Amino acid sequence: MRRIHVIAAVIRDDQSRILIAKRPDHVHQGGLWEFPGGKLEEGEQRFDGLVRELREELGITVTHARPLLDIRHDYPDKSVRLDVWLVTGFDGEAHGAEGQPVRWVTAAGLDEYEFPAANAPVVRAAQLPECYLITPDMNDEQALFAGLQRAREAGIRLVQLRQTQLSGSAYRGLVERVLERFGADFRWMLKGDEPPEWPGVGWHLTGRQLRGFVGASNLPLSPTLSREGRGSAPVLLAASCHDAEELVMAAELGVDFVTLSPVLPTQSHPGAAHLGWERARELIDSVNMPVYLLGGLGPQELSQAFEAGAQGVTGIRQLWELAGG
Repeated sequence: MRRIHVIAAVIRDDQSRILIAKRPDHVHQGGLWEFPGGKLEEGEQRFDGLVRELREELGITVTHARPLLDIRHDYPDKSVRLDVWLVTGFDGEAHGAEGQPVRWVTAAGLDEYEFPAANAPVVRAAQLPECYLITPDMNDEQALFAGLQRAREAGIRLVQLRQTQLSGSAYRGLVERVLERFGADFRWMLKGDEPPEWPGVGWHLTGRQLRGFVGASNLPLSPTLSREGRGSAPVLLAASCHDAEELVMAAELGVDFVTLSPVLPTQSHPGAAHLGWERARELIDSVNMPVYLLGGLGPQELSQAFEAGAQGVTGIRQLWELAGG
């Protein structure tokens, strides 16, 4: 089978905008938007190929980049690897050096453009941050609010409101108060047996829910969470995974991202079995979606998480402590 290695770039400028380019009308998937890049040449190193492609296509010289997402897809006649890099430093002014239209858009604005279907996980990876905070169980609501305030100041932007000590009605009441106070400050993910009823709020499935929903025709998704056309600002659907089987289930369900755990021993379960870095890398390589690594990790492990192919890290204690909680 013919194997093709394609390099693509999510390029961010100093205003956090992302550069996209329009495909010529006469080529495959013509008229759609894409992330700039091209085929890796025989014997060429990945970073070198990235630098060459962006110099040829956009007239810029890459100065800082890292791998973001690796997608593999097998067609009847060929196997394609879409090797996506995040570029956060470059010299020169980006322009369509080959005559292609280019545009700087916000991360949220990516949803307003039509990309090839294979680019859906790339769009999502471009929109997601490096750290995903899960709030610790807290009986003191004011302390919870103070911690969220510090998380906002620390630059945390994706938060799962997890309070397992609360009943369903008490949790819903807390959600109302949290959203009233911090609604626009974070991208929210909620837990629970039913999908969130609040506009713009995502749902994070447990492993048990994931196993129950896969293959069923009764996934209880609200209109804002439906997989078909969620509008210009899609609401996120995520799942907790712990092994290869659950990752396959998450992919079948079409979630936007997953957490994979536990990678390392944790304070709460120091003797429990854990994946380790090598197994985590193998599992990430098996799926085409953003993966956050969880379990004994914090911001200090971000570089290792990136090397393993992860979107970033998820944490309760360490990220909460980062925010001074």
